[in-house]
Amino acid sequence: MMFLQKIKKITGLTASIFLISCLLFKCPFMLYAAPDDIDKTDSVISEKQPESAKRSDEAASEKTLDNFEGVKAEEMSTVLASAEEKRSDAYEDVTSDEIEFEEGPRIADPIESLNRGVYHFNDKVYFWVWKPLSQGYKHVVPEGIRGIFSSFYENIKAPIRIINNLLQGKPKFAAIELAKFFINSTLGVGGLRDCAKECFGIEGRYADFGQTLGKYGAGFGFYIVLPFIGPSSPRDGIGWLVDWTLRPTTYVSADQWFSPQSVGLYMHEKVNDTSFHIGEYEILKEAAIDPYIAMRDAYVQYRTKLVER
Repeated sequence: MMFLQKIKKITGLTASIFLISCLLFKCPFMLYAAPDDIDKTDSVISEKQPESAKRSDEAASEKTLDNFEGVKAEEMSTVLASAEEKRSDAYEDVTSDEIEFEEGPRIADPIESLNRGVYHFNDKVYFWVWKPLSQGYKHVVPEGIRGIFSSFYENIKAPIRIINNLLQGKPKFAAIELAKFFINSTLGVGGLRDCAKECFGIEGRYADFGQTLGKYGAGFGFYIVLPFIGPSSPRDGIGWLVDWTLRPTTYVSADQWFSPQSVGLYMHEKVNDTSFHIGEYEILKEAAIDPYIAMRDAYVQYRTKLVER
C-alpha cells in the first residue's frame, strides 16, 4: 500500500509540474514537434500573433504580388532571352570577321609553276648528289678540320661584310669586321682560326649587298628558285652577283670571274657547310604540308629579318 501511495504522489507531482510549465512557457511537445506537425505549430503561433502584425504581413505579400502581376509572359520571355544573349556573348566564339591576323612578310610568286619545277629539281639534286656527297665528306674529314675550313671561308668573305656595313651606314661594324679580318689573318694563321672571337670575344655583323638594297627600300620583286642555289629574288640575285665580285676567290683566275677554280672553291665551301647541317632540310620538309610554300616563307622571313636588323 505504501508503495502505491508513493507512485500516486510522484505521478501527481509530475502532472502538476507539466501543467505549470505549459502555462508559463511553451509545451515541450510543441517545441520538439515532428516535421509533419511544424505547420500545425506555426498555425498555433500565428493565432497568438497580434492582429496588426497579420495585417502588415498581408499588405507586404499583396505588394510583392502587385510587382509581378504587371509583368506579362511575353515580357518575361524577352528579359530571359536578353539575359541568355548576354551570357552567350560572354562565351561565344569570336567570328572570323572579328579576328585580326598578323600576316608575315609576303612575296609575289607569278612564276610558281616554273619555280615548283626547279624546286623539285633541286630537291632531287640534294637527295641524290648533295646529301650523299656531304655525308661522305663528313665521314672522311674530321670535325676539327671542317671547322678550320669554315673559319677560312668566313675570313676571306670579310670584304663583303666590311663594304656592305659601310654602305648601310654602319661604320662601327665595318671597323669591327676589319679588325676581325686583321686578327684572324695574323694570329689566326690566315683565318684558319677565328681568334678574334675565341681570344678576344669580338663579334661581327653579317651583311650582304641584297640586304643593303633592302635597307634603301628595294623590295624583293618576285620569288625565284634558282637551279642548284635555291630560293632567291631579283634583288637578292643582283646582290649575290655583286658579292661574288668582292670575294677574293673570284680572282683566282685572272681572266674569268666564274673560273673552274673559283666555282670549285665555292662548291667546297657549301659541301663543308652542309656537313654541319645534314637533316635540317629533311625536318622542314617532313613537318610542312607543302614544302615549297614552307621554303618560300622561310626565305622571305629570313631575308626580311636581315634587312630589319
